[in-house]
Amino acid sequence: MTKITPCLWFDGEAEDAARFYTGIFPNSKITSISHYGEAGREVHGQPAGKVLTVAFELDGRPFTALNGGPQFKFNEAVSFQIPCRNQEEIDYYWDKLTAGGDARAQQCGWLKDRYGLSWQVFPAAVMDMLQDQDRKKADRVMQAIMEMRKMDLAALERAYAG
Repeated sequence: MTKITPCLWFDGEAEDAARFYTGIFPNSKITSISHYGEAGREVHGQPAGKVLTVAFELDGRPFTALNGGPQFKFNEAVSFQIPCRNQEEIDYYWDKLTAGGDARAQQCGWLKDRYGLSWQVFPAAVMDMLQDQDRKKADRVMQAIMEMRKMDLAALERAYAG
């Protein structure tokens, strides 16, 4: 049993979001959907039968989407990281997740999807580059990242090499 499951709060879009995300990531699926009943209606205000939660997996990891209402919105303080093996993966996740998202929020490999959720799409190799003991190499990579929206692995490798 997984000890931690992220619960994502939506305003009526939980099922749409879960279908969107499971359509992007491999080894993903919706595992269950629950609905509001009459109980608690005086507090939650949702009609009976409306989707309450959607349990789903992204690449085998459990998530819950909750239709909680308009009270809370996502912000950049929490994001999901997608370390990618190559530029093809970077391009794939970037293109899929930015479709309908907020173009103003896209910088340094970060993006905001159509639901307002933040993601970091980056080459996995960049972590080793930034931790290199040769600070000049690491600094060149950091400077290159700061000038990017979507990560360009070839440009980062050139910066690293000097």
